[in-house]
Amino acid sequence: MALQSVIRRGVPSISYLLQSRSFSLTSQNLVKTEPPDPELKDASDVLLDPEEKKHKQHLQEFITLDQPMDITAISGVPEEHIKTRRVRIFVPARNAMQSGSNNTLLWKMEFETRERWENPLMGWASSGDPLSNINIDFSSKEDAISFCDKNGWEWFVEEPHKPKPKKKSYGANFSWNKKTRVSTK
Repeated sequence: MALQSVIRRGVPSISYLLQSRSFSLTSQNLVKTEPPDPELKDASDVLLDPEEKKHKQHLQEFITLDQPMDITAISGVPEEHIKTRRVRIFVPARNAMQSGSNNTLLWKMEFETRERWENPLMGWASSGDPLSNINIDFSSKEDAISFCDKNGWEWFVEEPHKPKPKKKSYGANFSWNKKTRVSTK
């Protein structure tokens, strides 16, 4: 209704009405700037002596060691399984199926095999070795070596074998001087 009355009165256009009103498109007029509140501090930090502050800061920093850490005393593994163990560190072989290079990017740690016997009741292979079934994956060879050193295990590394690609060409199948193509008749 209001639009029809505007048109009847002879107002040139609606854009004229919109231009006459001023609309604020920003919110700067609405923001009140007040001084910021003072920063609240912990009462215990304010009341501490400078020496106590320094001691508290040292407690929050990282500890660095000059020699490798030995965790054999706290690991819970019996001593006979620590001192007489050898660990093999290796990259597993590629799967023979069409999985590409899956599972060949990680380094594995595997213990040597110990005495096994056949269980007379079920026929299963049994072992008295608690560490024989442990396989651990590492992202690098150095991580696996440092883990073995921490646990006090003797280790050796099997470097991965990288096969050299053979030269192949499709034209060699049709070579006249090699016995690659035998006549069918």
